[in-house]
Amino acid sequence: MHADADFEQLYRDVIPSVVSLYVGRRAPGVGAGSGFVYDDRHVVTNEHVVGSVEEVELRFADGSWAVGEVVGTDAYADLAVVAVDELPESATPLLVAPENPLPGRPVAALGNPLGLDGSITAGIVSGANRSMPTSGGFSIPDVVQTDAPINPGNSGGPLVAVYVDEGAKGTAPTQRYEVAGVNRAKQGDNIGFAVSPTIVNRIVPTLIAVGRYPHSYLRARMLDVTPAVAEANGLDDPRGVLVVEVAEGPRDGDALRGCRDRRTVRGQRIPVGGDVVVGIGDEEVRSHEELMRYLITETHPGEPVDVEVVREGSPETLTVVLDERPPVEESGGYRVRRRGRRRRDGGEGDDGRGGVDVPIR
Repeated sequence: MHADADFEQLYRDVIPSVVSLYVGRRAPGVGAGSGFVYDDRHVVTNEHVVGSVEEVELRFADGSWAVGEVVGTDAYADLAVVAVDELPESATPLLVAPENPLPGRPVAALGNPLGLDGSITAGIVSGANRSMPTSGGFSIPDVVQTDAPINPGNSGGPLVAVYVDEGAKGTAPTQRYEVAGVNRAKQGDNIGFAVSPTIVNRIVPTLIAVGRYPHSYLRARMLDVTPAVAEANGLDDPRGVLVVEVAEGPRDGDALRGCRDRRTVRGQRIPVGGDVVVGIGDEEVRSHEELMRYLITETHPGEPVDVEVVREGSPETLTVVLDERPPVEESGGYRVRRRGRRRRDGGEGDDGRGGVDVPIR
């Protein structure tokens, strides 16, 4: 399966850029997670690894330590950025892939599982464009699925794709690497997930620049149109997303309509009467995952966007002005950090998580 990939070489080439993060004190296993060098002064990790702390301690593959400042977090994508004044010379930035990897691509997950520095596991990309539920009651869209083992402490480390370039005749092949995701969680035997490079490329530069990322929001709670939902709502095909409920408040442009009643189909009480979103911008919408992926990768709050809906059996095109998604209170939300001062947006008080990296349930 991995005959062309030399994982020993991958480890030697990549591990100097992989970082172990500790929260609280310099001791393996205490608030432990992973990260990787993103540019000449920033390390990328998961938001749930750093929690609400302002500083973390980093240990590099050469054994050196540094103290880093958490300069930006985003709970909706579970990404965080740590600024480091001086990186070891060997800790060079890893290239983040310009697009999501294809299933079957050999990958390695590197990091600090269970407090064990400098670990590597290998596998393949099992799937892309997945949606991963979180303990905060929302899902992260566009995640990468892998069978490479990801354990507590691996979170925040890189999922590295390897590409073998055949050399000219008589020369040895060479390998190149791209970050195919930011390791996040294990969801069962041989199933792990990573935040996709598409999301990383979209969000991390903004976290570095301003400390937070504004997510677009349709102000609606939605439900995938399954065969039962389609039958209850008199739809010909089970496709699109049913608008169940629309948040109150002022808005510009057209407004989506939520459901007004429920109907029982095959023992299920199903909302009925709301708009069914079947397209946004120039993209077809077949599921909530596709809708969320478009919002996070193609739009900004305050922008108008064309939304194609089926309303009372007839197709309509609405022009909806996107709002900004509110902070994730139960997940700590986003926290804006700046050198020399401390400020917190999106929620009162401290959630006190302290950055302990635990399995996501």
